[in-house]
Amino acid sequence: MKAAISIVFSAFLVVFLCVSCGNADDDVNFDPNQGELGQGEEPDDCLEFGDNELLLSIQDQFVTLPAKVSILFRVSDTQGNPISDLTANQFTIYEQGRNDDCFNTISSSESLARISPNSQVFSNNTLLVLDLSNSVLESSLEELKTAATSFITNVMPSPETESFKIGIYWFDGEDTLHELNPFSSSAAELSNAIAGIDENISNDPSTDLYGAVIKATDIAEDLIDEGRDTEGSPIVAASVVLFTDGTDQASRFSEESALDAVEDADPNISFFTIGLGSEIDQQILEDIGKTASVVAGNAAELEATFNQISARVSEQANSFYLFEYCTPKRDGSGENNLVIQLTNGALQGAVQTRFRADGFTGGCE
Repeated sequence: MKAAISIVFSAFLVVFLCVSCGNADDDVNFDPNQGELGQGEEPDDCLEFGDNELLLSIQDQFVTLPAKVSILFRVSDTQGNPISDLTANQFTIYEQGRNDDCFNTISSSESLARISPNSQVFSNNTLLVLDLSNSVLESSLEELKTAATSFITNVMPSPETESFKIGIYWFDGEDTLHELNPFSSSAAELSNAIAGIDENISNDPSTDLYGAVIKATDIAEDLIDEGRDTEGSPIVAASVVLFTDGTDQASRFSEESALDAVEDADPNISFFTIGLGSEIDQQILEDIGKTASVVAGNAAELEATFNQISARVSEQANSFYLFEYCTPKRDGSGENNLVIQLTNGALQGAVQTRFRADGFTGGCE
């Protein structure tokens, strides 16, 4: 953690793609919170909140001197539906120090509550990873190009913003995740790259699916690590969106290695898979696409399937929040407990975490 000076609730543009099998939007396999409270835990019984009807899943937390506490979290209902467009006055903050029997409410005015612009506090990068093995190139290339272009058009924000970028990659049977277009905030540039794909792009007709999963995860991990290591950079999240029409044929990497890469990935990385046709292993794709997975029965359904994904993007865009506040706790106070409670209409939810005030002083802004 890092400690705090202001209550900042910031909605982040994060791609959470959720779709259903075929065209039935009710059959969605979507789990945005992947572990419910994330790094948090249920609030202490002394607060008597009752059961959570809303889930606040802590994705990251840190403190910065002189006294700022920052919590990155996402909000959904218990069915996994994201809750967006929340405002600071819907949250109540509680602290418990070593001398407190229970929790005390923190004044939002004294802790300088505010909402920060997305572009200042959050950066999201989406890896669109396309299977361009021989089976796709021979039977469904044009449908895939149309669907991928629709995805880009619908997902990219307008006007363009440097806080949201897409990078396009592709794989076949080679031990390489090929870059089709580097990360860009330009929908036109990305669409032109898709338009340039032809049936001669691949030199290996096999399918290195597991290798593509591992390499894409490595790229996403590097993006998040770079953000954390860069002083003053916005908080970074990443999404891997992978399309395939088959199973791994190259056998360069094991299924276990690919699934371990996904399971062990940073919690700020989301995974989505889109399968096409009857030759896929739907269970494997669901395991890889642990955030959301969908199957199109035939090439004609691809564009509708990608459009279902992009429709979810707008719902997910504001379901991430950055909470920051200036704590009154000071150096020597030991470990302190913190609870964030949300009230949205008749529903409530809360999450508890903790921080240390080592080195904390006054002067937070």
